Amino acid sequence: MKRLAGKNALITGAARGIGFAFAQAYAREGAQVAVADIDRAGADRAAEAIGPAAVAVAMDVTDQASIDAAVDTTVDRLGRIDILINNAAVFTAAPVAEITRADYRHAFDVNVAGTLFTLQAVARHMIARGGGGKIINMASQAGRRGEPLVAVYCASKAAVISLTQSAGLNLIAHGINVNAISPGVVDGAHWDGVDAVFAALEGKAPGQKKQEVAAGVPHGRMGRAEDLVGMAVFLASTEADYIVAQTYNVDGGQWMS
Repeated sequence: MKRLAGKNALITGAARGIGFAFAQAYAREGAQVAVADIDRAGADRAAEAIGPAAVAVAMDVTDQASIDAAVDTTVDRLGRIDILINNAAVFTAAPVAEITRADYRHAFDVNVAGTLFTLQAVARHMIARGGGGKIINMASQAGRRGEPLVAVYCASKAAVISLTQSAGLNLIAHGINVNAISPGVVDGAHWDGVDAVFAALEGKAPGQKKQEVAAGVPHGRMGRAEDLVGMAVFLASTEADYIVAQTYNVDGGQWMS
């Protein structure tokens, strides 16, 4: 039997990359999936590629009205929400002396407030309908430690880990398991952008930063979106019913906790 048969999931930032890989995997495991993204055209393409188990939803996690509308639309289209993956995020980097308030606000609006208030909106739905649910937040190895040029992003992902702990302890009383995944360096369009940022900040050639971080992964390579799929399916399944407020590293051995 498929591990998520009969379940409905809302995945933010799912038009591409890790979110899209999660949506594909959930559909393969029997779930219906709402592919939510600020890029509605991208969400449409992703849902079409997945097939009839997927629907596209426009969603801006920095806008409460958009969050509420996306939750309502998902419930209208799928009937209910059993699983949420808070995947939408942005990356930022700068020397500490050059961080701007605008950059800080944007990163925390998406990575922290977006996670919190999407989690809240879906939790309210889950509480009202009863029966519990699964909420998975996307943290990062950057939330486990500081980095010289990544203070704001690191702080935002540390906040996601802390939020997962607090929300997990609070919402398990309603049968809602809140946990998180902490990826390491995951190759793809996102890390192409990160590489470009470090090329500008550190004077590196394009692709050099990716080569350096890949060499530092004990497994021997950068991660791929597909490497995270097993944990995302597991945490959404009944196999994880007794797991509460945890953050799991899926990073090729970069961080041990």
